[in-house]
Amino acid sequence: MDKDIYAEKLAYFKQNEKPEVVLLIADNPELIKIIIAWTNIDVKRVDKLTPISNDSEREIWEWLWQNTKFSLTELKEKADIPCVESVLAQKIKPLIGNRIIYPDGTVNSYVQRYFKERVVKLFDAKSKRPVKK
Repeated sequence: MDKDIYAEKLAYFKQNEKPEVVLLIADNPELIKIIIAWTNIDVKRVDKLTPISNDSEREIWEWLWQNTKFSLTELKEKADIPCVESVLAQKIKPLIGNRIIYPDGTVNSYVQRYFKERVVKLFDAKSKRPVKK
């Protein structure tokens, strides 16, 4: 039953996403690398959830993250960010606080769409180059 509460609370945040968060990462290659790596690391909820103390949106978001576990070492390696883990922990705070990354290993859907559009444009630009003979 605890896991249903976790999923229910997380679903609320996913249903209430804000597109403006894309602006926070659009011109920051380091944060983009962290976000992409986030989707490729092992992120899990803890086995035994702590009780929810309050129903405020901020406190529920913090509760979700308190009941989430992941490896900063794995994130650092996959993001290929040259910094110590404590610095990386500081770098992901705005991603967590602005609900860009989620405690289930996914990311804000608007950020995901932004990434896909950039990739499509990148491939489109490469396919339009003249073929060298």
